[in-house]
Amino acid sequence: MTFGAVSVAASQLEVPKEVPLKDPKEWSLIGKSVNRIDGVDDKVAGKQIYAIDLKIPGMLVATIQESPVFGGKVKSYDAAKAQSMKGVKKVVQVGDSAVAVVAETFWQAKVALDQVSVIWDSGPNVNVSSASIQKMLEEGLSADDTFVHNANGDVKAAMSGASKTLEATYFYPFLNHATLEPQTATAKWTADSCEVWVPTQDGEAFLAAVIAAWGLPAEKCNVYKVSLGGGFGRRGAFQDYTTQAVNIAKQMPGTSIKLLWTRAEDMTQGRYHPVMMCKMSAAIDDTKNVTAVNMRLSGQSILASVRPAVVAANKGKDPLAFQGVEPTGEHGITYSFPNLNIDHAMRNTHIPPGFWRGVNVNQNAIFIETFMDELAEVTGMDAVEFRRKHMEKFPRAVAVLNAVADGIGLTKPAKPGVYRGIAQMRSFGSYVAAACELSVTNGNEVKIHRIVAATDPGYVVNPAKVARQVSGSFVYGLSALFEEEITIEQGAVIQKNFDTFNSIRLYQMPKVETIIIQGGGKDCGGVGEPTIAVATPAVLNAIDRATGKRLRTVPLKNSGIKLV
Repeated sequence: MTFGAVSVAASQLEVPKEVPLKDPKEWSLIGKSVNRIDGVDDKVAGKQIYAIDLKIPGMLVATIQESPVFGGKVKSYDAAKAQSMKGVKKVVQVGDSAVAVVAETFWQAKVALDQVSVIWDSGPNVNVSSASIQKMLEEGLSADDTFVHNANGDVKAAMSGASKTLEATYFYPFLNHATLEPQTATAKWTADSCEVWVPTQDGEAFLAAVIAAWGLPAEKCNVYKVSLGGGFGRRGAFQDYTTQAVNIAKQMPGTSIKLLWTRAEDMTQGRYHPVMMCKMSAAIDDTKNVTAVNMRLSGQSILASVRPAVVAANKGKDPLAFQGVEPTGEHGITYSFPNLNIDHAMRNTHIPPGFWRGVNVNQNAIFIETFMDELAEVTGMDAVEFRRKHMEKFPRAVAVLNAVADGIGLTKPAKPGVYRGIAQMRSFGSYVAAACELSVTNGNEVKIHRIVAATDPGYVVNPAKVARQVSGSFVYGLSALFEEEITIEQGAVIQKNFDTFNSIRLYQMPKVETIIIQGGGKDCGGVGEPTIAVATPAVLNAIDRATGKRLRTVPLKNSGIKLV
């Protein structure tokens, strides 16, 4: 039966005052690996219907081009040639910043759109480049206008009285979600009703977008959720393509219009992982103890763009920027220092930021975990022992660290030419760690032989799904480490396809050995997002041991490093 079929009966039941939970000792299914039933037939055989595959009788297909520069507008366009091409039904302007072609097939629409001559008013952002953005971020590293989020003691006093100081500066780029299925939505408009078929991570948000775009009350709007070919945050808070589909359909009443973006449109009109720089500083006394750590973030705020009310409620601060290094909570830092200051110089650009799988913990893990390795080296301690020394208040963090240390075999020497790295983090309510073994040939060719991951999300319902999420997240994290970045020139995104926004391949990906710590906490934390962050610093720490070069700019391809 469906939930809806029993909902009326359920609503008439008396709500119990106390609901006793089953003792974990009595569980018969939770904690056991079970295969997914939805992957055996349709997905493996290619029969799964995604939004890109949707077919409705009488449906037409549209594709669109938005201003290449975010914030730009359509000044004028000439559609005469496109309008006369085979299969083309209509050329329309969408809002004040885009032009779309509606045709019988996607390819007809795409070819015709290439023939539409558009003159853009790019606006003031046309002079922005990756170089100018980096210069702005560099200024933020020493600015006074910051938001302090995690502080104790007196960092300035400790720094001034230090026997030695250590400083490191990092850069993390814009990243696109690059979902295999480009953005798409199908809409049908009439004077008194509307229907929209969307691949979505948030059906309610998309319904709200349809209501706003259509101008009709909620009871006359229906949103049907269709399987999505990848989300990773792109199809959650952002309804731009749904709004576009509605606006196109309004210009062709009664006809179902499937809007399908090209890959180039998907690359250049994303909601990107925020760009960020960081300066890490530490004070060390004459007994080689770390007496202070300062972490200065300089970069974008997602919430300032997406949920400004949250930023306003926090007096201009974006608490999300501090994922993994917050004072407490699900994203709390798992190290203790006598003096600590973590702040953020907010530096927003015209490039729209978004929630990209793992979000801000991705770069924060690199900043803190590679710096911990550097501090261990300067103080003459083993990297794992140095971490344990500062993690005494966080036994669950120590447990995942110990698990990967044992799993990778840190008590025994690695094989000749093989080097190890380790990292740990807490985010989304889970404790995670990673350890790897790799070798480097010819000074720049990295081969990852093994990678061990430990996850403590509280209780695990299906360990098989957790293991797959961990492996998949490592593919995402390592692709960003070695290959991926979005760059800006004349205000526009340069990368337009997978030839310039690459992903690691199967032969480059090591097998992920997953360790699950069951029952570590009363609450259940995340799985798919926390683990993505720790693979990257673990690999960076191992590369440093292999080459003697500390790499602090991502992606590594810009430093001539290749994954083989």
